[in-house]
Amino acid sequence: MSIESAISFFIAVLIFGVTPGPGVFAILAKALVQGSRSCVLLAMGMTISDIIYLIAACLGLVAIATHFGEVFTVIRIIGALYLAYLGWKMWSAPVDLTPKASKDSKTGHALSFLQGFLISASNPKVILFYIAFLPTFMDLTVLDAQDIVVASGLTFVALMIGLMAIAVFASKARRLFTSENAVRRLNRSAGSIMVGAGAYLLSR
Repeated sequence: MSIESAISFFIAVLIFGVTPGPGVFAILAKALVQGSRSCVLLAMGMTISDIIYLIAACLGLVAIATHFGEVFTVIRIIGALYLAYLGWKMWSAPVDLTPKASKDSKTGHALSFLQGFLISASNPKVILFYIAFLPTFMDLTVLDAQDIVVASGLTFVALMIGLMAIAVFASKARRLFTSENAVRRLNRSAGSIMVGAGAYLLSR
């Protein structure tokens, strides 16, 4: 991959990463309620899942998406139900204007990462996107391990920048909500976004 191709690839993935979808909606909802820092592992889970699809696309494993649809259907349903559950939790969350320290338990980190991973992994069409997308930037017939590592690294950085930029923006908007009614509306809006993301996954 040339430098020009690498830059073009990075920009294209960055734009792809901020395109509205269940992942972006989940980031928005979580950042609105809990702040941008809570979204780091959520975004990382999405990014790692995307990179797995990218590597599979580089290796020509489009058969994963076409021959194992039942597996992805189960993953999609689990991811959608989990999003709906999180949305309900946000909707029904008690209003508390007292600042709280963020929770750093290993369990919370693992669940956040898993949530992000499931959101991205539940859409097998991502691999089809990369299959169609990659030939624009590299010759897949002469692809080697170094090209895959470079593409994966660029994808990781681009997606994390895009997703965390959305999280920071949403977190700053969150500071405008200082009354109990405003926070209640915020929680319900974020919960509705999360449930909507789950419904979107189920409809795919």
